[in-house]
Amino acid sequence: MLFCLCLTVLHTEAQHRKPNIVLILADDLGIGDLGTYGQQYIQTPNIDKLSANGVQFSQFYSGTSVCAPSRSSLMTGQHTGHTYIRGNKELEPEGQEPLADSVQTLAMLLQGAGYVTGAFGKWGLGMVGTYGDPNRKGFDEFYGYNCQRQSHRYYPTHLWHNDQKIILEGNDLTQKVHYAPELIQQKALAFIEENKDNSFFLFVPTVLPHAELAGPDDVFFQKYEHAFEEKPHKGNDYGPQATIPGYASVEKPRATHASMVSRMDHYVGEIVQKIQDLGLADNTIIIFTSDNGAHREGGADPDFFKSSAHFRGYKRDLYEGGIRIPFIISWPGTIQAEKNDTHIVAFWDLMPTLSQLAGAEKPRYTDGLSFVPTLLKKGKQQKHPYLYWEFHEDGGRQAVRADRWKLVKQKVKQPGQTSVELYDLEKDPQEKNNVATKYPKITAKLLKYTQEAHVESELFPLTGK
Repeated sequence: MLFCLCLTVLHTEAQHRKPNIVLILADDLGIGDLGTYGQQYIQTPNIDKLSANGVQFSQFYSGTSVCAPSRSSLMTGQHTGHTYIRGNKELEPEGQEPLADSVQTLAMLLQGAGYVTGAFGKWGLGMVGTYGDPNRKGFDEFYGYNCQRQSHRYYPTHLWHNDQKIILEGNDLTQKVHYAPELIQQKALAFIEENKDNSFFLFVPTVLPHAELAGPDDVFFQKYEHAFEEKPHKGNDYGPQATIPGYASVEKPRATHASMVSRMDHYVGEIVQKIQDLGLADNTIIIFTSDNGAHREGGADPDFFKSSAHFRGYKRDLYEGGIRIPFIISWPGTIQAEKNDTHIVAFWDLMPTLSQLAGAEKPRYTDGLSFVPTLLKKGKQQKHPYLYWEFHEDGGRQAVRADRWKLVKQKVKQPGQTSVELYDLEKDPQEKNNVATKYPKITAKLLKYTQEAHVESELFPLTGK
């Protein structure tokens, strides 16, 4: 009996030597949309509790201010001056520009370290059968929207399960039968159950609360149905003339947005509860964040909800409201709970950090710095001399943050209209006062950083050289 007991203990220790990793990525969620970051109207008790039990960062940045390149930065550990995907380049009939065969991802590193890997939600980095197919980029299982254009509809005609196209009977752009986020959530929970005896990496890039504003008339909507004054939004409705990339009309956009955030919070709570019920909590790292700042599409009203908190800008801006995002990480018994207001971190830091915590190989290349010393309170924390972002729409933008200073360069692709702005984030976190002419040496220094950080791409040219 003692011999069998010892074997059982050794087996259990071997199975759980590497921590499970759960990475939940909201879609277009502003830093101010969560109660723990100051939201007054929308209830997010599960995420707030996750924050109370973990580390909440106040100076965490996305890869950039729009979907595909930000996710590319997250997965590849590179900022948008280097990462392979730097814009939302759509392909027909479905999908986006795929990651190249040579690109290494975080999932590939964890898979190589013995993790079972699954992604459930929105991918947007390569259609099935391309080099960017999630099954070729480190994920054993994928379920959800491969194409981010398709995810503009919450009642889509189909989803993908690995290379299988799953037709959602009844969802034909005239009827709304199957709510995709619920289907995806059930697959994510099943993945945890199926891999409770393995070390697993669960990536949940939920589509909530991206437009369109839509959801069932259930408890989440009913909670806010009469809470706000409303202005109906007229959109591209379900019916014979409906198209995939449209956003439907919504009678109560504020209530609907609030319900979508609360639904997302509920899904986070279900994931946490599943992990606790299986006895995995002390060996599971749970991360919650967003791909960029709050959106204004489909009737959304980020000004009313103060979705950007007190920061300037929204999705597609390189002001703080477009790229400063919520970031919460919890690992009970290992990471001490606190609110971290000092360490400046970005998406490209996650690859080296999670690789280190998982005991995986180091990335072949990364712009990131591991922030394990900050999380575990051990060793000296390296700091970036600067952070860098690109945005390739609206004439092109670049931005640099170096300590307290933030430079934003507008209309980069239109030399005759290019402008440069400099902000002192310590004194002016809302980026109201452009001090570029007052501090010419600092402006020149940060402009050199933009030249140093940007490597021109044939796929996504920025300078036109």
